[in-house]
Amino acid sequence: MSHWIIAPVLLPGLLAAFIVLVARFHRDIQRTVSLGGAVALLVISLALFVNASDGTLTLYQLGDWAAPFGIVLVADRLSTTMLLLTSVLSLSVLMYAIGTNWDERGRHFHALFQFQLMGINGAFLTGDVFNLFVFFEVLLIASYGLMIHGGGAKRMKAGTQYVLYNLLGSTLFLFALGTIYAETGTLNMADLAQRVAAISPDESSGIRVAAVLLIIVFGIKAAIAPVHFWLPSSYSEAPGPVAALFAIMTKVGAYAILRIYTLVFPADAPLFEGLHGAWLMPLGLVGLVIGMIGVLGAWKLDRLIAFSVIGSMGMVTIAISIFTEAGITAGLYYIVHSTLATAALFMIADFVLTHRGGAGLRLYASTPIRGNAMLAGLFFAAAIAMTGLPPLSGFIGKLLILDAAYSTDLVVWAWAAILGSSLVAVVGFARAGTIVFWKSRQIAGEMQDDPRSEQDNVDSKPDYPSAPLKALPLVAIGGLVALIGVHTALAGPATAFFRATAQQLQSPEPYISIVLDTEGKEIKEGGNALGYKKDDHSGEEGALAGEDAADAPAVEEGGN
Repeated sequence: MSHWIIAPVLLPGLLAAFIVLVARFHRDIQRTVSLGGAVALLVISLALFVNASDGTLTLYQLGDWAAPFGIVLVADRLSTTMLLLTSVLSLSVLMYAIGTNWDERGRHFHALFQFQLMGINGAFLTGDVFNLFVFFEVLLIASYGLMIHGGGAKRMKAGTQYVLYNLLGSTLFLFALGTIYAETGTLNMADLAQRVAAISPDESSGIRVAAVLLIIVFGIKAAIAPVHFWLPSSYSEAPGPVAALFAIMTKVGAYAILRIYTLVFPADAPLFEGLHGAWLMPLGLVGLVIGMIGVLGAWKLDRLIAFSVIGSMGMVTIAISIFTEAGITAGLYYIVHSTLATAALFMIADFVLTHRGGAGLRLYASTPIRGNAMLAGLFFAAAIAMTGLPPLSGFIGKLLILDAAYSTDLVVWAWAAILGSSLVAVVGFARAGTIVFWKSRQIAGEMQDDPRSEQDNVDSKPDYPSAPLKALPLVAIGGLVALIGVHTALAGPATAFFRATAQQLQSPEPYISIVLDTEGKEIKEGGNALGYKKDDHSGEEGALAGEDAADAPAVEEGGN
C-alpha cells in the first residue's frame, strides 16, 4: 500500500504533461484522459482512505532517503480524508466542465486542472514544510491559469488581484521557513516537532515569530478575516467549474493550520500558549459576520456564494481555533459539508448564468429559466445546507460547533455570531432564490437602462432565448447534493471517524515515530501502546517503548 501514496501526486502530474505534449490539439483525447484520471484518482484515494481509517500511518520516502534528510509523504486519517474529498469534487467538476463545454474555451484547461490536483494532493500528503510551500506554489500557478480561463477584462483583473495577494502570502511563507530553519536546522514536520519542543523559553522569540508568520500565511490561503479581501472578486469572476473546484482551495489553508498547529506548534504547549489559539476565535467570528453581511448585501448570485465561502471559513476557524477534540471534530465535519455545498452552489450559479438570458446572475426578476423547477430544487437543497437549516449537514455541523464552543471563554459571542449569522444567511439566500427562480418575467426595454446589465465577461451572456438544459451538468450538481444528503444520513459514523482523526492529531507521537524511526513501514494504533517490528538483513527486531510491548501492534513493511 505504501507505494500508492505517491500516486495522487504523480498521476495528475503525468497526465498534465501527457495532455500538453501529446493531446494539446485533441479535445476528445484530453477529455478522456482527464476524466479517466479523475476516476482512477477517486479509486486510489478511496483505497488510501480505507487503509488509514483504522489508524494506520503510512510513510513513503522519495528516493529511499530517510527523514529528515529526504522528502517524505505521510498518509493518515486527516490527509486521506482530504484526498478523498478532493477526488470526489474533481470528478464532479470535470463532468460539469465537459457537459457545459467550458473546457472548449481554452486549450489548456485539462492540463491546468491536473496540475491543480497535483498541488492540492501534494499539500495534503507532504511531511515537510518546505514542500508544503512548493505544492502551494504549484496549485497557485495552476489556479491562476484556470481562473482567467475564457478571458474577459474583469476576470483578468480579479485574477491579478488573486495572484498578488497569494504572492504576498508566499513571500511571508519564505520568511517563516527561513526563520524556522535558522532556529531548528530542519523543515521536516516530525523533526521540527521534536526540536521545537526542546527550545527553551529564553530562546523562543525566533520560533514564535515563525509560528505567527505561518498562521498569517495559512489565514491568507484560507481567507480568514482580515486577510480575506481577495476572495469575493476572485471566486465570483472565475469560471463556474473553476470556482467549484476552488471550494477545496480554502480548505488547504485550514488543513495546514490543523497539521502544523497540532504537530509542530501545539496550542497547549507552554511555549505557544495564547500565541494563536487566543485570537483565531475572534478572527473566525469576524469572518463569519463579514461573510454573512456580504451574503445579505450581494446583488449578484456569484458574489453572494463567494461571501458565503468567507462565512463558512469563519465557522471552520471558530471550530479549529478551540484546538480540542470536540472542536477539531466539528471543524472537520463542517469542512466536508461546506466544500460540497459551495461547489454545488457555484455550479448552479453558472447554470443560471447560461440559461437566464441577458440578466445573467444579477438579483432582479428576469426571463424564466428552462427546467426552472429542477434547478430551483437543487438550489433550494444546497442553500439549506449552506445556511445551516435542518435537516441537512450544515445544521448538524453548526450544532457540533456550538457544542464545542460551549467550553470557551467566548461562548456567548460564538453562539450569538453563529445563530445570528445563520438567520442573516437564510434571508440572503431566500431573497436570491426567490428573485432568480420565482420572480421571473420577460426582459423589457427598461433592462437596457439598468447600469447593472453591463456584460460582466466576454463569454458571460448567452444568446437569447436560453439553451435547453443538458443532462451531464445536472448529474454533476445532483451528485454533490446527494452527497450532502449522505453526509447528513451518516452523521453518526462520520462524527465518530472525525473524532478519531482529532485524537490522532492530538497524539502526534505515532506520526513522529514512523517518520523518524522506521523506513517504509506502516504503523497501526492500538490501545495505549505503540510498537513496530523491523525486519532487516540481520533479522533483528525492535520495538518502541510502550505500556506493554507484547501488546503493541506490528508494523507492516512496504518497500520503496
